[in-house]
Amino acid sequence: MTTTALTETPLKAFHVDHNAQLVDFAGWEMPLKYGTSVREEHEQCRSSGAIFDVSHMGRLSVSGLHSRRLLEHACTRKIRSMQDGQCRYTLMCNPAGGVLDDVIVMRIEADDYIVVCNASNRAKIVNHINKIIAERQFNVKFEDRTEKTAMVALQGPRVMDLVSGVSKEIPGLKRYRFAIKNLMIMKLYVSRTGYTGEDGVEVILPASAVGMAMKLLLKDVRMDEADALLRPAGLAARDSLRLEAGMPLYGNELGEEINALSCGVDFVIALDKSEEHDGETFIGQDALLKTQAEGGPAMKLVGIELEGKRTARKGMPILVAGEPAGTVTSGCLSPTLGKSIAMGFVPAGSSEIGTEVGIDAGGKTLEGVTVEMPFYKAPK
Repeated sequence: MTTTALTETPLKAFHVDHNAQLVDFAGWEMPLKYGTSVREEHEQCRSSGAIFDVSHMGRLSVSGLHSRRLLEHACTRKIRSMQDGQCRYTLMCNPAGGVLDDVIVMRIEADDYIVVCNASNRAKIVNHINKIIAERQFNVKFEDRTEKTAMVALQGPRVMDLVSGVSKEIPGLKRYRFAIKNLMIMKLYVSRTGYTGEDGVEVILPASAVGMAMKLLLKDVRMDEADALLRPAGLAARDSLRLEAGMPLYGNELGEEINALSCGVDFVIALDKSEEHDGETFIGQDALLKTQAEGGPAMKLVGIELEGKRTARKGMPILVAGEPAGTVTSGCLSPTLGKSIAMGFVPAGSSEIGTEVGIDAGGKTLEGVTVEMPFYKAPK
């Protein structure tokens, strides 16, 4: 039996040096956690700062005459109104209105963009974009730069103290803005974005420059000290952090069989896109307009707070009035809140905040109530 080798990120040596437990994630060898516990890594991000290797995320370059029209057609959010140095979170849909992926589009300048997509969907999105280019005969240069680059996220309330020592400009960025920094021989894209609910940055840089960049960034950081400003955190902590922040995960809250209007991210779906105004409508728009005209989606994503400490798991049935009505998509015992929290889909008529629900945990029903998301908001 032949085993396919996993793709290593440019930070492999860093992971080994910090006793990472490495696992297969979407074909990449990624750190699940390091020499501490998941809870400690989670709390480190909430209280001070954590560094995450997110090099497995796809990084796609889109440039040329028709680059904006291509992205306008592929993405649910308006691209035309983006400014240089701006990032936008958006969806890419299939013709039925299901979600192919959730992505971040970064506008470098007119006709020059970066698209960051999920690792598990990278090949699918590359094929999807290539298909659009061929069908519409768009004049576009499209390149998958994932394995030529690295991506690191620094997240937490003290992160900007560290970043300001490297660049005075970055802490002044607004949320979902980015700057291009020339650091010695390196070009870095530093965006004020993240997937934890905390302030912080995500940095895209050449794979060949990772060693030099990490030494420069971490030169004054002592990760072994009790009150270390920054420590490494893995995929497990990243998942519990994003769940507390009410952020959807592809494969859980988002998917090709899930109507985009069900997922609680309506703000990224511009159903008023038109060929007259924007030059393009988006793939799936007709299907979603039909859903809207028929009164909205049948199911809605909700946040649930449970009694007790037992955790709801993905796939567990959600009970409304004692009867199976929906399904849990994510759940954990929140380290920050000390409560069991979950997300899941229920009938739209049962999605109102304060609705009492149960979770069928196999022989035991966990009692809960639907609550507003996010579960956690970082102090300002």
